[in-house]
Amino acid sequence: MNPDNPLSLRLTSDEVPPVLEENDKGISPFLFTCDHYGRLIPRALGQLGLPIDELTRHIAWDIGIAGVATALSHMMNAHLIAQRYSRLVIDCNRPPGAPSSIPMISEATMIPGNEGLTHDSAEDRRRLFFEPYHNRIDEVIAQRLRDGRPTILVSLHSFTPIYAGIARPWHVGTLYHRDTRLPPLLLQQLRAEGDLVVGDNEPYAVSDATDYTIPVHGEKRGLMNTGIEIRQDLISEPSGQQQWAERLARILTEIEAVVGAEHLPV
Repeated sequence: MNPDNPLSLRLTSDEVPPVLEENDKGISPFLFTCDHYGRLIPRALGQLGLPIDELTRHIAWDIGIAGVATALSHMMNAHLIAQRYSRLVIDCNRPPGAPSSIPMISEATMIPGNEGLTHDSAEDRRRLFFEPYHNRIDEVIAQRLRDGRPTILVSLHSFTPIYAGIARPWHVGTLYHRDTRLPPLLLQQLRAEGDLVVGDNEPYAVSDATDYTIPVHGEKRGLMNTGIEIRQDLISEPSGQQQWAERLARILTEIEAVVGAEHLPV
């Protein structure tokens, strides 16, 4: 930190750092990220002017994905890098400066603590939460590439069953942009399950304007990559999280065998 330009927003000594890692010694070619893993709000921001029940809703985080991501990381002996703080503080899957990076409204909920934010205050949030998370992902990928380790980037998310009054029929979706290798394999494996409605770039599609993790860490590095979105009502309880972690571990292990480590990008 530049001592002549200190951050006005800080975490106190008893607040956890933004980056959470699981199984950092994992040997799997899969590297999992979770941009909306947590829903913490730094003490200095209060509750962003919101009642506590709003901060447990999907507007604050990806409900259920933390349990899935943690279990999947250990089942597959894969490294997981996750963000502990809420997307309402700053969305770590949005380009900084995009209108949705620090939202003033999420779905139909106004976020009072994000109204009238100065440029310096927005920069504080970027430096304190966004940068450490993405710097860590970048460091890990760079080290893996230096070590010649095959790396497949999978960004884990969850989505609400109903958004803006419209029901979403998909149980799971695979999200992608430029990678034509991993997403078709994942779609094929998910559809072969027989009991799933599978979204092909649904309920979202990846783009440079609306996403950050896959375009920057996956596509610019030339890694095989995909996003996975699971519907939140399927993973709101620990039992569902465990079942989906087991399902994804089995499917991704099958994909790894099909691709073959010798053909994976390094």
